[in-house]
Amino acid sequence: MISVSVKQIAELLHAEIEGDGEIQINNVCKIEEGVPNAITFLANPQYEPYIYETRASAVIVSKNFQPQKELKYKPTLIRVEQPYQAFAQLLQFYQQYIQQSKKGVESPVFIGENSEYGKDCYIGAFVYIGKNVKIGNNCKIYPNTTIGDNVLIGDNTTIYAGVKIYHDCKIGNNVAIHAGTVIGSDGFGFAPNQENVYNKIPQLGNVVIEDNVEIGANCTIDRATIGSTIIRKGVKLDNLIQVAHNVEIGENTVIASQSGIAGSTKIGKNCMIGGQVGIIGHLKIADGTKIAAQSGIGNNVDKPNSILQGSPAFNVSDYKRSYVLFKKLPELYQKIQELSKKI
Repeated sequence: MISVSVKQIAELLHAEIEGDGEIQINNVCKIEEGVPNAITFLANPQYEPYIYETRASAVIVSKNFQPQKELKYKPTLIRVEQPYQAFAQLLQFYQQYIQQSKKGVESPVFIGENSEYGKDCYIGAFVYIGKNVKIGNNCKIYPNTTIGDNVLIGDNTTIYAGVKIYHDCKIGNNVAIHAGTVIGSDGFGFAPNQENVYNKIPQLGNVVIEDNVEIGANCTIDRATIGSTIIRKGVKLDNLIQVAHNVEIGENTVIASQSGIAGSTKIGKNCMIGGQVGIIGHLKIADGTKIAAQSGIGNNVDKPNSILQGSPAFNVSDYKRSYVLFKKLPELYQKIQELSKKI
């Protein structure tokens, strides 16, 4: 990490300093693993005991945090409204600094005819860029990435190592796509004939990823059969997620790892989907829906802001009551057996 003073960090975070503002910070750490000249944060009250023993030089805390009078602490305090968000902002600043330092085109790189990239871009070694590709300003394309013909990529987008973007796909501004992800592979479209032989249905559409989207490592987002598979602005996808052809994911929806969404399903905005959730095809999921991990969705969710759990999933309150009974089934069965013998 670059070396900056506590005072400079406080100015970035619009924070108040309690202690020495001239201390130099060149590292970040967990509060329980603090080291000198490092900065950490305290957001969860259960970690408060560590602030009295951490070796970190500075700690981001809430403006309302009151240290215990009988205990001493050494680090400088940086007081903010929300410590966790402030620490995240600091990490984002550091990441941007690192990324901005990478510029230029390494060798070897292949760039097809009529393709172009904007100012301050970085293109790593062994990148393949097809024909008629347009890449915006300040983009970072890391090594061993493949970008197919006619792809459009907006400004300030980062594509990490080994990503594959098939032809005709469109990527917006401020997008991050992590290593190993495949954008625009064929949707799973096959039609059986009279002999039950499956004939492939050509997948002629594309994938559209709007602004401010982040996609984790080793995800697969299939191109549409016709039209577009669409990831709306602000969506955040974890690692190892499958998005099938013609799916649409609404604005600011977040999906955890190992979830799968079958073809032509439309997910609303501001949804939260846990890990290992399965959603069948051709459904509509209302805005604000929350789905617990390992749930299975087999029907439309029409009511906004629903909270679902189970497979098949239903209202989370009903699920929890049902689960209490489910856990007691062996006990109830034994009682029934005993009563049967007495009768």
